[in-house]
Amino acid sequence: MNNMIRIFLVLFASLIFSSCTATANNAVTAQVRYTIIPEAPRPGDPITIGINSYAKEVLLFVNEKQAAKALCFSIPAEYSGELERSRAPRRNSRLSERQPGFMAAIITIPTTIEAEVATIIINNEAGLLCEIPITITPREFHSETLRLTPALSSLATDPNPQRTAESRRLWEILSTTGNQVYHTGPFVLPVTSTRRTSQFASRRINQYPNGRTTTSIHAGVDFGIPTGTPVVACGAGKVVLARMRIISGYSVIIEHAPGVYSIYYHLDSVSVQEDTIVEAGELIGLSGSTGFSTGPHLHWELRVSTENTDPDAFISRPIIDKELIISRIYN
Repeated sequence: MNNMIRIFLVLFASLIFSSCTATANNAVTAQVRYTIIPEAPRPGDPITIGINSYAKEVLLFVNEKQAAKALCFSIPAEYSGELERSRAPRRNSRLSERQPGFMAAIITIPTTIEAEVATIIINNEAGLLCEIPITITPREFHSETLRLTPALSSLATDPNPQRTAESRRLWEILSTTGNQVYHTGPFVLPVTSTRRTSQFASRRINQYPNGRTTTSIHAGVDFGIPTGTPVVACGAGKVVLARMRIISGYSVIIEHAPGVYSIYYHLDSVSVQEDTIVEAGELIGLSGSTGFSTGPHLHWELRVSTENTDPDAFISRPIIDKELIISRIYN
């Protein structure tokens, strides 16, 4: 029993802050200091990782199988590339104007993972840099039934080369990891309404008119709002898609950080253009019911390295809490 208690305490401490030693050819080469936020992630939660050493990629392993992957990117000293304008007081006045930089990565626990012990692997060009044990905490998701009209059924199932091409293009966008950080702070909600008609990662049963059923996982959050409601960007970023699509109707996708994209579907109209920069709270369109939609609403979605991610996670905390990360890995 004493051994079990000691193992638990070691794992718990490593969640909050730790350091580890990288080895190559059985020789100690360097000490790596890291931190992960949050300390007890749930399925669907994004994890922000800060590292004081060069790193290439972060891998999530569950039951010795790779469950997710994200590329690392640099947050240099005195980083000024982001567009956000924060007037909040500095949390730690001891952090001088000459802040050190660090490597970062954002990886999401897949919504299909059960609560259990997992491992985060950090690699550099030479191989293994660090291993971080984590505990995935339990989470329950809603279930719902979606009854499809003949028109919606046809829209989703009838062969259509354009729909196939649009799906391929969407995957190309979401699987691209750039090197620009446009936003590091918390997100803002895309609409002022608090009425939600479908929750993140709801387990859906799709009922077709012929009696056939299929199952799916809802990738985002649906806000039940009237057509014409203003929709704003949840964070600063680059518009990488703004057009009509067969399934999602008028759609906007914004890149906020490497591998981090917010998505807005079923709009009635779009007011931004592709390859332009927007700031948090900027109008991007009006809500509607275009595409595969059963009524007026906004579908708001977040993808991190292609993984469905709870968008509310970055409402309550920053995407990259620079001062907290720096205080943990350098102090």
